[in-house]
Amino acid sequence: MNFRLKVWRQKNPKTKGKLVQYEATNVSPNTSFLEMLDVVNEGLVAKGEEPIAFDSDCREGICGTCSLTINGEAHGPDHPGAACEVYMRRFKDGATIVVEPFRAKPFPLIKDLVVDRSALDRIVQAGGFVAARAGSAPEANSIPIPKHHADRAMEAAACIGCGACAAACPNASAMLFTAAKVSHLAFLPQGQPERTSRVLK
Repeated sequence: MNFRLKVWRQKNPKTKGKLVQYEATNVSPNTSFLEMLDVVNEGLVAKGEEPIAFDSDCREGICGTCSLTINGEAHGPDHPGAACEVYMRRFKDGATIVVEPFRAKPFPLIKDLVVDRSALDRIVQAGGFVAARAGSAPEANSIPIPKHHADRAMEAAACIGCGACAAACPNASAMLFTAAKVSHLAFLPQGQPERTSRVLK
């Protein structure tokens, strides 16, 4: 498969950025989007050019680090899912793909496709944790928890903190992220002592 990429390049927050065109050729349909960018970067390095800067870590849809906007959609066309879980078979052969960083005020640009996501970290530091020492994982049945509470807590805890909700929101609001981090603890017994004060911090 062959693709034409239009990638946002910007050296730092103070310089002017622009979309730069690259060709991705002979790409396997089973290649992930980030692997495709890796191959493009290998070609740029071989030509003595600066590679495209982008964030990634687990590449398994867990950490939320791969904050990319693909064709105007946060994380690309597969929902729910992170950019690292998008495979090139999702695009038509010969397609033009526009790759940009998250466009939201809470995520100031650092370089190219890399943004500063520390605003989300500050939300977690403010109230997305349990201060009580919980120790190691207890035996599963030692603390009775109603199933519907456990299910709701798990649904909220499924938020990987990627920030796509803020990037996709016209107001760049991270309320979905904030609500998930606050509520998944409030549903469990360990989070009850701080439940009323958590959102006031």
